[in-house]
Amino acid sequence: METNKFTLKIPSRSCNESFARVTVAAFATGLDPTLEEISDIKTSVSEAVTNCSVHAYPNSIGVIYISCEILKDNVLKIKVRDKGCGIADIEQARQPLFTTGGEERAGLGFAVMESMMDSVSVRSKMGKGTTVTMKKKINRKDDAR
Repeated sequence: METNKFTLKIPSRSCNESFARVTVAAFATGLDPTLEEISDIKTSVSEAVTNCSVHAYPNSIGVIYISCEILKDNVLKIKVRDKGCGIADIEQARQPLFTTGGEERAGLGFAVMESMMDSVSVRSKMGKGTTVTMKKKINRKDDAR
């Protein structure tokens, strides 16, 4: 059985963060998630997309690539990827309160994603970009797709 999936390519403008989050949320509704699950998905996508806008392309507009796929057992897989500057130290970047974005940034993006999703993985290469892959199992009674 072929899985359901989509890809999206958007400029790294902050105004596109809300578009990305509602697009992923709308796609996820096919799994019949609870309001809390939708909220978790929307918030996690917002954090990942904001990281691209603020950190990957700090002084320019780049491209953010988002892909979503429904895997077996009602698992939603979301990838948010950029071709920006990359993350020098992924483990440090994942620490709560660490930020390279200045005083106006809280440094909680990865912590928020990790608290709301079942898994979060981060791959990055300096000068090549970063890919954040998140998965969330949607708990529902039936397996209709």
